[in-house]
Amino acid sequence: MSKILHRSIHTDLPVAVGGRGIELFDADGTAYIDASGGAAVSCLGHNHPDVLAALHAQLDKLAYAHTGFFTTEIAERLADSLIADSPDGIDYVYLVSGGSEAMEAALKMARQYFVEKGESQRRHIIARRQSYHGNTLGALAAGGNEWRRAQFRPLLIETHHIAPCYAYRGRLVGESEYHYGERVANELEAKILELGPDEVIAFVAETVVGATAGAVPAVDGYFKRIRAICDRYGILLILDEVMCGMGRTGTLHAYEQEGIVPDLIAIAKGLGGGYQPVGAVLLSRRIYDAFATGSGSFQHGHTYMAHPMAAAAALAVQDVVREHGLLDNVVRMGELLNRRLQERFHNHHSVGDIRGRGLFRGIEIVADRGDKSPFDPARKVNVAIKREAMARGLMVYPMGGTIDGVQGDHILLAPPFIVSAGQIDTIVERLGDAVDAAVAA
Repeated sequence: MSKILHRSIHTDLPVAVGGRGIELFDADGTAYIDASGGAAVSCLGHNHPDVLAALHAQLDKLAYAHTGFFTTEIAERLADSLIADSPDGIDYVYLVSGGSEAMEAALKMARQYFVEKGESQRRHIIARRQSYHGNTLGALAAGGNEWRRAQFRPLLIETHHIAPCYAYRGRLVGESEYHYGERVANELEAKILELGPDEVIAFVAETVVGATAGAVPAVDGYFKRIRAICDRYGILLILDEVMCGMGRTGTLHAYEQEGIVPDLIAIAKGLGGGYQPVGAVLLSRRIYDAFATGSGSFQHGHTYMAHPMAAAAALAVQDVVREHGLLDNVVRMGELLNRRLQERFHNHHSVGDIRGRGLFRGIEIVADRGDKSPFDPARKVNVAIKREAMARGLMVYPMGGTIDGVQGDHILLAPPFIVSAGQIDTIVERLGDAVDAAVAA
């Protein structure tokens, strides 16, 4: 009997013993297509030789050095590479071990920025309902998923939430996408005025919503309006690209498709492709300068930040993505994946919406396509789809509570950037069979 406290205590998990390309293998010899990249992590698939070679080389040099005493060549090279590849306005990197750590650091950076500027009265964080920003207490407080927050509510700092940009559920009959986006973006301005403009620290959002709602992109113009509101009232814009960033949507940063530049960006998952635990906060020069001319430091830290092995993995992953032109493949295969999903599910009675960007796609499962009504949560349809998919040698990322934390089901797809057209066809074929079997049960 396992001595691990697993995510689900009563689930009998297969034992993973190997991986190659976009497949994982269990101890019984079954192969699974990793169509979700785990949790949108494995952007290069498994056992990529270039990344393994980089890890071996770094291990032969140096495995660990505490950042209170040293920097390392490999961490500096990673930072240089990330900034060189980022749009103008992003100038520095803070390296951590994962997405929750990155979001926690970003929230604290935003608060300290205003303290350094002499605006210590600023205390409010505004985010969106049906968002997910991590499981540490600060990140969980910023997140807007009620199911995740409920039992920990007494431990969470006070935060404030406005509507998500979720057109499938929120757009009114006869309302254009543009006017819908402007309407929900304007909720930010209303909330700032309610709280007091000089009391608000930041607005936090996933550029493309990930696990909680299933690859939901904002409508055109939404983030430009959000950026303008933040600028008008002097608050920071923090974008969470832990899941949707680092090439997943077809550009290195998802926000590049919105025509804006945020003040702080959290990245992780695709940064290191799962080869090591790694994340980062990318920050603007004005935030760095506030620390540099003020206290001279960011009052925060982790034992394993800027870990040499993690930096080596991340640098190798990003080198492969760049040198092999894999963002082009993300765009091409993303368009193919969307087309195949539309062909398979466009008139399916239990698929209400197909959405996403690049190789980041979601399908929302409904009981009735006509009125968008969800299945009874007790049926756990998303869990059944995962089970049926695994039985067919396919890994997908399921979630319930899509609509409000309780109602709704969706499936997230995030295959590795190396996926081929033939593999896309197989993924959709197996997923279609899994959905049919699950909703018929």
